[in-house]
Amino acid sequence: MGHTLFGALGLFSLNILLYCGHAQGVPQSVLTVSPSWTSPGDSVTLTCRWRFFWYKAVPDMSRYSYYTYELLAGGTTGTEQDSYILHGQTHTAGYQCRAGRGDPVSYNQYSYVKFVWSGGVNPAASLTVSPHRLQHFSTESLSLICEGNSAEWRVKKADEDGYVSSCSDWGEMTGSTCNIDIRARSGVYWCESATQSSNAANITIHSVRHPVLTVSPSWTSPGDSVTLTCSVGPPSAGWRFFWYKAVPDMSRYSYYTYELLAGGTTGTEQDSYILHGQTHTAGYVCGVGRGDPVFYTLYSDVKFVWSGGVNPAASLTVSPHRLQHFSTESLSLICEGNSAEWRVMKADEDGDVLPCSYWGEMNRSTCNTNTRASSGVYWCESETQFSNAANITIHSEFIFI
Repeated sequence: MGHTLFGALGLFSLNILLYCGHAQGVPQSVLTVSPSWTSPGDSVTLTCRWRFFWYKAVPDMSRYSYYTYELLAGGTTGTEQDSYILHGQTHTAGYQCRAGRGDPVSYNQYSYVKFVWSGGVNPAASLTVSPHRLQHFSTESLSLICEGNSAEWRVKKADEDGYVSSCSDWGEMTGSTCNIDIRARSGVYWCESATQSSNAANITIHSVRHPVLTVSPSWTSPGDSVTLTCSVGPPSAGWRFFWYKAVPDMSRYSYYTYELLAGGTTGTEQDSYILHGQTHTAGYVCGVGRGDPVFYTLYSDVKFVWSGGVNPAASLTVSPHRLQHFSTESLSLICEGNSAEWRVMKADEDGDVLPCSYWGEMNRSTCNTNTRASSGVYWCESETQFSNAANITIHSEFIFI
């Protein structure tokens, strides 16, 4: 896999400068002064001596995400300088430092591991990302595959704050492959064996939100055209849009199945779709996809286009026959048409859709409302049809003037 795609930092035989700052705590710094007795006008030298020790981090495969520390070449006596130059860096590697002083040397704690990443190919350890790209979405499957001269691997990730975690924190390790789940986030990913680190991949994982469908107009007269518009969060480029009709699923309470609209198997590049000659109430859904093969996000919520026009196959009758009602009076919603099974639905002003059982009682093809009923658009559904819709206002009490 070339470094053009997976160049996390793109380091090829470069010189790397390491810097070490020692933490406060043990051992305490020791200050010397010279001379300790002076005459007026003398100069005094203050000396605080530390020696710095430089290590390569070696994966400890027996201890989850730990590392052991190997002194870099010639590093047994440390350096007086707080920086160290690595010449000819070729592969991903981790480094640590610590400071010490005295004879025998008393050390402070090790620093955290810091990584130098490379996208360069390492025959002894390689990372393959599948699908083969750096931009991914949280709802699609993503595999990180380790290959090389080892029988045991682990996959690591460093986030933007430098925090390093292992595959088990955001996926599942199976053999030499890490299959990530929805907990995965953007970061630099790489493989480790007991002796090697692979090329690194700087992967961006986008959280995918539900697409949002809008319909215009939401109330139609027979023959009107209706525009469906589907929006998705960033990145917005590169999506294909898929358009569906909602079909009532009578076996699952208030659910719907989705049927692609005519000619919709390949989707559209445009985020809008025009329905010509709308005649009856209907529900619609959109979805978005990208890639080859196409990866789909979640579906949008169902949005309805309502019609008051008569549909011989499905009709709603409101009894008493008016659109203004009061919560204290009885109200029946009667379904008729070419079906033996019906349900009555209501959409409130926020677009939430609920069946009769939430605000009434369904008796065969009639819904008798109770005091929980509220204003909204009401209609009947069978397994194949939607009835005319009624925009009913239900007042909570009588108003005396």
